[in-house]
Amino acid sequence: MPSRFEKPGIGFLDLAVSQLKKAKTFLDDVERIVDWAPIEKLLKKKLRRNQNAVGNPAYLPLGMFKVLLLQRWYNLSDQGMDDALADRISFRRFVGFSFDYDTPDSTTICRFRNHLMERGLDLKLFDLLGRQLEAHKIIIKQGAIVDASIVTSSRRPKKIEVVESREGREEEDSGYEVTTSYSEDVEAAWTIKAKRPYYGYKIHIATDAGHGFIIGGHVTPANRADTKELMEVVEESGISQGSMVLADKGYASADNRISLEKAGITDGIMYKAARGRKLTEAERLMNRVISGLRGKVERAFGTLKRDYGFQRTRYLGCAKVKLEFLLNAMAFNLKKAALMLE
Repeated sequence: MPSRFEKPGIGFLDLAVSQLKKAKTFLDDVERIVDWAPIEKLLKKKLRRNQNAVGNPAYLPLGMFKVLLLQRWYNLSDQGMDDALADRISFRRFVGFSFDYDTPDSTTICRFRNHLMERGLDLKLFDLLGRQLEAHKIIIKQGAIVDASIVTSSRRPKKIEVVESREGREEEDSGYEVTTSYSEDVEAAWTIKAKRPYYGYKIHIATDAGHGFIIGGHVTPANRADTKELMEVVEESGISQGSMVLADKGYASADNRISLEKAGITDGIMYKAARGRKLTEAERLMNRVISGLRGKVERAFGTLKRDYGFQRTRYLGCAKVKLEFLLNAMAFNLKKAALMLE
């Protein structure tokens, strides 16, 4: 009999389940869109794990990666994913685990996710899936919309001290320095947004200007100024010269406009009034046009927070929050593409 960790063959239960009438879900459309072969090849090459932590044969990495996607789509904890795999037929079908054998437990899921991060596979997988969606003409990188949003930490410090910072007064929402202690999440930071304090991280992303797919992004502590992250997000988005970058006035600075010009990118940053200088009528009109186009990136953030539970982090530290963001972004893009095919 084959090991339950090997590529599953056809068992009695698999044959019985295959005869059941099933309702079509977006998971079927995901299977139509994605060529899993190059993803499986990458995972096998980089992980090269034949045994798990206790010496048993390891689960196939492609199935485990699909488990992480399911976890995002259905906003499940590791234990919740463990329970769902045990009894949900559609989940087992999608990941390719035989019904005759056990599924990975919560510890195995957590360990596999950490292996992806440690080997830098989160970004490689994001790029690989993005290229496939581009090849299908689903993502068309004719421009990018850049924005940032705060995601609160899953840990709160027990002691805080807030002091006003002279150095930060020029940056929007950055005029405070906060000393924290007794917090497990030492890489998170405090910031003030709309006169409310937040402790956590800032997610900087770019969506394509056409349909609002996430095409790039990264994570910083929450007190990092948006203006300093624009060009890194633009570079991560992979847009070509001549494309336009749209952004709100939080990104307005002479340095950013010069940097976009040097990169051959069309400046679509909203204009910001300054002391002693009001906006011209042309600048106000341009702001209204840009504001109307920026809804795609705001809807992306709304979906990540509402449907994927990303209003608050599950993990601690910038590296793990970045992994969480990229897994959410991959799941977001694939489900969005699948729903477009309906």
